[in-house]
Amino acid sequence: MQPAIAPLSVPDLGFARTLLDAAATGRKSERTRARLQTAACRLLETAPPRDLKVADICAAADVAHGTFYVYFRDIRHLLADTLTGFVGFVQDTMRRAARDRKADRIRSTTAAYVALFEQNAGLMRCLVSRLDDFPEAADAFETLNRQWAATVVDARLRRTAGEAGPDKTGPGEAARDELLRRAYALGAMVDQYLIALLFGRDETLAAISRDRAAVVETLSLIWERGIQP
Repeated sequence: MQPAIAPLSVPDLGFARTLLDAAATGRKSERTRARLQTAACRLLETAPPRDLKVADICAAADVAHGTFYVYFRDIRHLLADTLTGFVGFVQDTMRRAARDRKADRIRSTTAAYVALFEQNAGLMRCLVSRLDDFPEAADAFETLNRQWAATVVDARLRRTAGEAGPDKTGPGEAARDELLRRAYALGAMVDQYLIALLFGRDETLAAISRDRAAVVETLSLIWERGIQP
């Protein structure tokens, strides 16, 4: 028998649950819309966007087939709206993790990202894959990645300047560009690692990644070393 996965000690970061909770006290129309989006989120766990059908979404949401078109023109409209909202959810979660003064910033944000990926695997797979059919979500995700890379690099440069002292000249634009390249590369590497772990069939990778806290530590260490000037 394989050992159980050691979970991360993080709050519920499932977007589907967040949608339902947010609509729970709203009007019936808001609750129905959230149920349709939640159904799509859950179906994406096992199926790519191209395989989703209105009938399956309605069945999973327990609503009449015609009800779908009251809220969305088609599946593309539903997915574009849901994915764009999810990008905002990811951004808010990462910002909260970065503001946690009781934890190491790199580790807290890495833990949050791993948990987001694991608890929203279908949605994350959509975001890190090609999103040609959902340009709104693609633009939002690219903006998120760009802002996050800049945030990480600027924080590293401020820390370096502080360590050097007030009389030292800070790194130039070329140094910042180098760190930005590393940040983009590191982000892509983490995405591919998590895709391989959650969707791949590499038994060795699965076996050495059962302890999610250890995975967070490894990825955090790579970030720390990779982003050093």
